[in-house]
Amino acid sequence: MALAYLLDEHLRGPIWRAIQRSNARGPDSIDAVRVGDENGPALGTQDPEILQWAEQHNRILVTLDEHSMPSHLADHLQAGRHSPGVFTIRPSVHLPDVVEFLALAAFASEPDEWADRIAYIP
Repeated sequence: MALAYLLDEHLRGPIWRAIQRSNARGPDSIDAVRVGDENGPALGTQDPEILQWAEQHNRILVTLDEHSMPSHLADHLQAGRHSPGVFTIRPSVHLPDVVEFLALAAFASEPDEWADRIAYIP
């Protein structure tokens, strides 16, 4: 089963377009929705609620937020909840590398490898 992603609100631009270009080229599409999409949480949704939405919809959160997201995830887990995982994009990573990582993770890993933790996209 391929992983599915939720792109945080600030990833609505270049990363989204890069995923769409990748999906148009290959048979294995990256399943991603964005905060603010019709089928995603609303724009302006706070991080704790985004984590709950991602949990309910079994989507790994992809974010640039390396400052507050770790504490939000810790609070989420401490409350007895779970997370499909959080992928944090490092500021120095190039777009093609982000898309390649998401595709490889989606199709070459198992969901339990990422559950309840933060992983950094190298």
